Amino acid sequence: MSLYDRLAELPLVVDDTSRSRRERATSSGFVRATTVFALLGDDETGRGEDVTYDAEDHDALADVPPFDFAGEFTFGEFSAMLDDTDLFPTKPPERETGRHYRRWAVESAALDLALKQSGTTLGEALGREYDPVRFVVSTRLDGEEGTSTRRVDELLAAYSDSEFKLDPTSDWDGELVADLAETEAVRILDLKGYYSGTTVDQSADPDLYERIFSGFPDAVVEDPAVTDETEAMLEAETRRLSWDAPVTGVEGVESLPFEPRWLNVKPSRFGTVESLLETIEYAEERDISLYGGGQFELDVGRPQIQQLASLFYPTGPNDVAPGEYNDPEVPAAAPTSPLADVEPARGFGTVEER
Repeated sequence: MSLYDRLAELPLVVDDTSRSRRERATSSGFVRATTVFALLGDDETGRGEDVTYDAEDHDALADVPPFDFAGEFTFGEFSAMLDDTDLFPTKPPERETGRHYRRWAVESAALDLALKQSGTTLGEALGREYDPVRFVVSTRLDGEEGTSTRRVDELLAAYSDSEFKLDPTSDWDGELVADLAETEAVRILDLKGYYSGTTVDQSADPDLYERIFSGFPDAVVEDPAVTDETEAMLEAETRRLSWDAPVTGVEGVESLPFEPRWLNVKPSRFGTVESLLETIEYAEERDISLYGGGQFELDVGRPQIQQLASLFYPTGPNDVAPGEYNDPEVPAAAPTSPLADVEPARGFGTVEER
């Protein structure tokens, strides 16, 4: 029986729905907005978080009446119903990725509700144990004062065992790379070679790539752009290349430019629970190392990605740090890695149970 088959037959009753918006300033210099979808039934509430990045897509929901999801289903039947549901009825999303993000919000809310109505947790339903979760802190180093190690230094001063996922840019010179390498705390370097039209785009830069590969010989390097100038360099480093943005299902994994040894699993990228679990099983069968990724979740999405990491890849360099680490100021008393308290009493990571 596949992982998804263990969930597909869960009974689900939906009586009503609601939505609420969340906003929070981040250490990356922007205000994050998300929308929490709630499904209500049999005196239980299931929640999921729409992590669409464009505020316009969240604004547009103000003109959308509550979606009519009422009925009695299995979880699999509810998911199939969403195939024919337009979750952007007044305007297309600003980016196509928004369709998967919103679909994931509704499906994860339905899964949370179905598990609660069955009086169980995701781990129990899948036959998996919750383990403590190792996490890294994801942060950018470019700011109003230029690019520096300041944020890393401040976090290490407050939490000496911190590990990091960083986003190199072309202005990372040799001195900056050496200073960061000296911390021995950098685990992942995200080159963002698959982003286009965003504020974090980083074009293929062979000189930067060379500085990164030579300066951090043991770090995982994520999403490099494969070009005529970079291909040979990347082919020599395939053992530590990882992929994020292209990974939206098994087909995306099979289409990668190199056979993957690492994958960053961001649940919302997959859109459906079935696609997520199918990809995890695909990776496990091929001994591909996994770690979890986040999308600046502000609400229920955060414990959900932590719980998935706990069940499937707890020892990976998971980009699922508690939300305090995304605040503009270094938190005074944040949880440290590994996170031990990740198992919910019931359901799939609702905020009330944290």
